[in-house]
Amino acid sequence: MAGIKIAPLRPWDDFYPGTDRFAKPDFGDLTKWNNRVVSNLLYYQTNYLALAIVVFVIVGILNPLAMILGGVVVTLVFMGAVWAGENKAVIKNFKKKNPTVFVVAVMGASYFLVSLFGGVMVFIFGITFPILLIFIHASLRLRNLKNKMENNMEGVGLKKSPMGVILEALGQQEESINKIADFIASKVKE
Repeated sequence: MAGIKIAPLRPWDDFYPGTDRFAKPDFGDLTKWNNRVVSNLLYYQTNYLALAIVVFVIVGILNPLAMILGGVVVTLVFMGAVWAGENKAVIKNFKKKNPTVFVVAVMGASYFLVSLFGGVMVFIFGITFPILLIFIHASLRLRNLKNKMENNMEGVGLKKSPMGVILEALGQQEESINKIADFIASKVKE
C-alpha cells in the first residue's frame, strides 16, 4: 500500500456539465470503449467515490441495518475473491483468462449472499446503483488530454492510486480489457 496516492477531486465543471464533453460510445469498437471506461475510472476515481458515498449514505439513512449487512457481505466477498485470485492457481488462471466473468461472479456471489439475508433491494440501490451510475458516466464521458496523461503515468507505474490497485486486483487494467475486446471482435467477425 506504500506509494499509493489519492487522486485529486476533479472540479464539478470538469466532471459533469457540458453536453460537448459527453458522447455515446462506439459499441462497434469495444477496445476504444473499454479504454474510455478504464481511463475515466482512473481519472475521476475520487469523484466517483464521492458519488458512491452520497448514494450509500442516503440509502444507509433509509435502511441502516440492511445497508451495513450489504456492505460487509460485499467487502468480504471482494476480499475473499482477491485473496483466492492471488493464492489459488486455478482461480488466478481463471481471473487472468476471464477477468470480466470474474468480476461478474464476485458481484453475483455478493448478490446471492445478500439475498439470503433479505436485503436485495438495499443491495441494489445502495451498492449496485452507484456502480451503474459510475459505469454510465465513465462510458459517456469523453477523455481529455489531462485524463490521458494521468492514465499513462499510472500505466507505467509512475503513480499508483486506489482505483488502479482495485482494477489491477480484479484483472481489469487496460491491457486485459484490450485482450477481451480483441477476442470478442474476432469472434464477431467470424
